[in-house]
Amino acid sequence: MIVSPKMVAEAEVLCQYLCVPRGAANLQIDDVLDLPPSSPSPSSPILQAVRACPEPVGAEFVATRFESVVDCSDIIQEAVIESSTIKFVPSIRSGSYAEIGLRKSMEDEHIRIDDLSAEVGSLFRCSLPSAFYAVFDGHGGPEAAAYIKRNAMRLFFEDVDIPQISEINDIFLEELENCHRKAFLLADLALADECTVSSSCGTTALTALILGRHLLVANAGDCRAVLCRKGQVVEMSQDHRPSYLPERKRVEAVGGYFLDGYLNGVLSVTRALGDWEMKFPDGSPSPLIAEPDFRQIILTEDDEFLIIGCDGIWDVMSNQHAVSLVRRGMRQHNNPQQCARDLVMEASRLNTPDNVTAIVICFSSPDHSEAFPPPQRRRFRCCSLSEEARNRLKSLLEG
Repeated sequence: MIVSPKMVAEAEVLCQYLCVPRGAANLQIDDVLDLPPSSPSPSSPILQAVRACPEPVGAEFVATRFESVVDCSDIIQEAVIESSTIKFVPSIRSGSYAEIGLRKSMEDEHIRIDDLSAEVGSLFRCSLPSAFYAVFDGHGGPEAAAYIKRNAMRLFFEDVDIPQISEINDIFLEELENCHRKAFLLADLALADECTVSSSCGTTALTALILGRHLLVANAGDCRAVLCRKGQVVEMSQDHRPSYLPERKRVEAVGGYFLDGYLNGVLSVTRALGDWEMKFPDGSPSPLIAEPDFRQIILTEDDEFLIIGCDGIWDVMSNQHAVSLVRRGMRQHNNPQQCARDLVMEASRLNTPDNVTAIVICFSSPDHSEAFPPPQRRRFRCCSLSEEARNRLKSLLEG
């Protein structure tokens, strides 16, 4: 059977309004559905399949009979999302805030560029909205983070020959990812040669590049990026810490070890730029590496904003806490700068011991940002049971 988008929508209506839990007595479909005006028509193949079932319809039927329809709906849903994203073009704006916190010195740095083409000129031309953001969380002194920020445009766009956009396709995105990987590694090598940066000084790094509706996040360390999609968290990075099992295995496979939760008894992260006293000569596997992990995503109208921040936030705040705080602020004043400040202030209130830096990147302009409607209470309709159904339910409850 060919599943059309209309049939998928009908199946979703049934799944949404069917209120029979798994294991409950079977009830007639008309008894348990309070279908809205958009409900399937009487001639719908979906409803016909339900009504043609010889037994009353319950949760088990939906779980088995509609399994193939739901699987097909996932594929169709992806196609619908892709179609909607073609029309969606983000209107990018951002705000940032940083505080020294309880530390004696400020070792965080960040970059916030809402119009990348205007910033880098001939190095990178893009007719689509483009933006670049980064957070660098230094350790062993502020020099490494400050150096990377100061030279970021050269390191990430000039020295790596970033590809010019002719068409954003899989080949271009792969080249872009390779260029960003190369930029992280070149930045790492540059710190080794920089006389103003100690070999015991380093920095974590997280970057977010937006080209039209494409978002690319690269991360080495424990800064974090979190996307808000209709109020829900979409994780856009993975912390490189000893507690992350794949990192533990990688480190131990090349002779590294952990002492009291620190890599080789020194660092709380397993990836960073710099820290050359802990790295092996070029070409040798090292417990501490600078190579980033990547996450790519196609933005849609459902994507409201991206938060990137140093670990001073995430040490005391869950992803959902941060997203909910920013979303609430955007409802009240629609100001990403104020939301970034609120994040930092909340982390301070929760007694974070670290420097704190946050960037909030919104994907819609103030004129086009929609007010979030209050959640609607679902209405349930009382249903009458046939005598046979009541007997079945009674026997089920009595065991």
